[in-house]
Amino acid sequence: MIRLACMLYSIVGSSVAGAFVIAALVTGYDTLVPILAAAGVGAMVGVPMSYFIAKAILGNTPSAGP
Repeated sequence: MIRLACMLYSIVGSSVAGAFVIAALVTGYDTLVPILAAAGVGAMVGVPMSYFIAKAILGNTPSAGP
């Protein structure tokens, strides 16, 4: 499951970090420190999100056998 979570992180982490940066820019924080902070927080939030997404994907797969 950790391999799937690592693969998902490349998509989820960058998407969440990008959304946080856009949110920072929309709210008026347009200097370097707030943008980097928003990107860092988004990257950290992406770690548990990718884990839970991987867990949900693997939990919905049918088991082999009767």
